[in-house]
Amino acid sequence: MIPVQGFDGQRVGVLGLGRSGLAAARALVAGGADVVVWDDGEAARDAAASEGFTLWDPLGPGGFDAMACLVTSPGIPHLYPAPHRAIAAAMAASVPVDNDVGLFFRSLGLMGWDEMETPPRVIAVTGSNGKSTTSALLAHVLDHAGVPCQLAGNIGRGVLDIDPPVDGEVIVLELSSYQTDLARALTPDIAIFTNLSPDHLDRHGGMGGYFAAKRRLFAEGGPDRAVIGVDEAEGQYLANQMVEGPADPRLIRVSVTRKLSGPGWDVAVRKGWLAETRKGRQVASIDLRGVVGLPGVHNHQNAACAYGALRALSLPPKVIEAGFHSFSGLPHRSQRVAERDGVVFVNDSKATNVDAAAKALAAFPRIRWICGGLEKEGGLGGLQGAMGNVIKAYVIGREAQGFALQLGDVAQEVCGTMAVAVARAAAEAAPGDTVLLAPAAASFDQYDNFEQRGQDFIACVTAVLAD
Repeated sequence: MIPVQGFDGQRVGVLGLGRSGLAAARALVAGGADVVVWDDGEAARDAAASEGFTLWDPLGPGGFDAMACLVTSPGIPHLYPAPHRAIAAAMAASVPVDNDVGLFFRSLGLMGWDEMETPPRVIAVTGSNGKSTTSALLAHVLDHAGVPCQLAGNIGRGVLDIDPPVDGEVIVLELSSYQTDLARALTPDIAIFTNLSPDHLDRHGGMGGYFAAKRRLFAEGGPDRAVIGVDEAEGQYLANQMVEGPADPRLIRVSVTRKLSGPGWDVAVRKGWLAETRKGRQVASIDLRGVVGLPGVHNHQNAACAYGALRALSLPPKVIEAGFHSFSGLPHRSQRVAERDGVVFVNDSKATNVDAAAKALAAFPRIRWICGGLEKEGGLGGLQGAMGNVIKAYVIGREAQGFALQLGDVAQEVCGTMAVAVARAAAEAAPGDTVLLAPAAASFDQYDNFEQRGQDFIACVTAVLAD
């Protein structure tokens, strides 16, 4: 646990008592704060009360009297589409609103680091797609290299739930736009921006607000090194804002669409080859085509982002390459589930938006595509031109018929359920085909989350192959 500093003896409210909220409440208590808590759900309140926390009604009389700070969970809206009533009341009372990420950065450096030979460093990863894989890959390679490391944030443990870091340790944080949008302190040593595509637009009031939430990690934090994917206009803009000139070594540009040139520090991947260049000269390269855990261009982008951050930590290219080859990938993200008679089954349930699905569709040559679910804002227009590898689509979801109508001339079958889709795709697949779950939609019409959807896919594949 990271005890929260700066609130000793002060009253602090915690709104939302899920994983991050309870961890924040415990860390505040450990730091000496007088903590009161609230959740709109009765079961969550009862669980917190049984743990000894004091419940408080933020909308009751004097709810924010003498309160030093309100700490809110990332999932609770604070601005768009409308602020939660408790957050609106806190702002009206001029009570600062923060989240666990802000408390983490506020407190982390006050833990006796002056006595360490090598103070711990923090790598923070954000972007629309690839955050989890990039973060997990970083942690894996660091562990492979013998560097002490902890993985937290939007993956693994809550940021305040990690152990106090030891000498020379690296903390890798995956941070969503919900987390970076509100945090009052953001001071990573290295910050990574993978890419940007439309997502969570209702929560951020549109694409501009969504990008602004991501940008805060760089504009507010001022990292020592920034690793930025420049294949979208937003990434190019962000990279431009981070430098004083073309050769500024604080920026590492990443691209998987073109060769980068100039006097700066770049990492680019073309046709499966990762190349690092500095001052216009190539200094290292890695062949990613044989890295089983990182298939496709989208995973090559994740590898390039991780490579840039690891080089910023001075890890040798050969050590990084060896770590890449032993990385098995993450569940529900281009996860190779099974193979039979030359047919491969891949679970990419995390492809919950159009951009992520398009990248998954580019990773395999002959695809029997299981797609559909709760369609996100903007429709499926971004998939036009991305379905060239699709032999046939098998559409699931409660609105499968409407989803299928947007797939154009692609051969398709409305299946409705995962079990029917997997059975039909497996029955029609030939050697060399990939049966790919890449829904291009949220899961909430049929599942609690994308993990549950992915597990159902795995269970259905297992059942079909057992016949």
